[in-house]
Amino acid sequence: MNVAILMSRTQLGVQAPPVTIEVFLSGGLPTFSIVGLPETAVRESKDRVRGAIISSGFQFPQGRITVNLGPADLRKTGGRFDLPIALGILGASRLVPLQALDSTEFYGELALNGEIRPVSGTLPASLHAASAGHAVVVPRANGVEASLSSAEVFLADSLLQVSAHLAGTQRADTLRHSPPPVLPASAPDMCEVRGQPLARRAMEVAAAGEHNILMIGPPGTGKSMLARRLPGILPPMSEAEALETASIDSILGRELDLSLWRQRPFRAPHHTASAAALVGGGSDPRPGEASRAHNGVLFLDELPEFSRHVLEVLREPMETGSLTISRVGRQAEFPARFQLVAAMNPCPCGYLGDVAGDCRCSADRVANYRGKISGPLLDRVDILVTVPRPPKDCLRPDAPLAESSAVVAERVRCARELQLARAGASNARISSRELEAVCDATAECWELLERAVDRFALSARAHHRVRRVARTIADLAGEKRVAAPHMAEALALRQLL
Repeated sequence: MNVAILMSRTQLGVQAPPVTIEVFLSGGLPTFSIVGLPETAVRESKDRVRGAIISSGFQFPQGRITVNLGPADLRKTGGRFDLPIALGILGASRLVPLQALDSTEFYGELALNGEIRPVSGTLPASLHAASAGHAVVVPRANGVEASLSSAEVFLADSLLQVSAHLAGTQRADTLRHSPPPVLPASAPDMCEVRGQPLARRAMEVAAAGEHNILMIGPPGTGKSMLARRLPGILPPMSEAEALETASIDSILGRELDLSLWRQRPFRAPHHTASAAALVGGGSDPRPGEASRAHNGVLFLDELPEFSRHVLEVLREPMETGSLTISRVGRQAEFPARFQLVAAMNPCPCGYLGDVAGDCRCSADRVANYRGKISGPLLDRVDILVTVPRPPKDCLRPDAPLAESSAVVAERVRCARELQLARAGASNARISSRELEAVCDATAECWELLERAVDRFALSARAHHRVRRVARTIADLAGEKRVAAPHMAEALALRQLL
């Protein structure tokens, strides 16, 4: 029976569902058909496969060739199926041994001369293959990212070389799982920020509890400097978090920079970005900036300059940590658990309340400017802090430097370890029920919070977020119980617009 069966995987969000490639050769007029819901790039593989087989010196079979990609109701995308389809034709023609195709998954796009080109999404595919106990054959250019999984990885340069490997005449090069080394953080140092003790403290609290933060102040006071130094004081990602984040870049076809392995990503999209660019989209759903910031920082500078519609799409991922993009006939889910850091001016000209500035903005202009940020979005921000103009003596070259990122990062690390040991997640990520269990506060603390709720009309969500920040401040102090000074500082770090 002229049938060959191989294994591969398609891409669906960050998932990699298995695909079975069945190749059937039969007599009749020469035809080559691919069934199983293939998209355009998969249907076009017929010409690439034919050219690659002939260029590699094999006889292309005459007669009917039917390729079935199962399951039939799962959409197949990309050029990754070129290599398994070509090997299936050679296997059905008895030019490569069929038993060599078992327990191995194949990925790769074929050039007309038989060379194998890299494909996107190799990392999530190899991670799923490793879970199934399968080896993988991938293009050499995808070998490093595939080796981040525990699967046995064979490197493929050409169709002829893979055929020789399967026939046992020439074994392909292999890569074994080897976690990349964790190098020191490459972010700028916090000691370069002159003055701003309150803003520096706010960034430390935000880093310790993974809290969202909004900085408000005149131009040139150091808001962007502080934001870009946040990754340098964040704890490194765990191995699982690093793989999740790397999978996003793999899906986008971006080369992984292993020198930044386990360092938190920092994404800073321009304020002209569309909603699709920020959260993902397209007819073939792809991740956006929010997903690329997964397990890291999403920095939105000049926050009111973003379209209000664009900002509103962030509300769901800020709560759930994921994004679901639905299109006709398909649905993709991408992780988007990021820490939001935003910066804005207090008014359109930027100098409202600045002692050295001359603001001429009318009350209506200021209200319209700030009104671009909705109440529900602000409610999801834990820390709102003012960043005023720093004193002149702080800017002198001989002025003493503040604490370095390494010193602050050590305090952040200790506080985060307390949170992980207590609840398995940072204070910003625990559930409301877990918050009730871990936020043990004094009676004086509760009275202070209740007075703040009445005075500032805090919502129930804001009430919970203040408690989370207070719990983080207590963790930084090494205290088991939240006391009144911790709650007072948490309220001070929520200066409302």
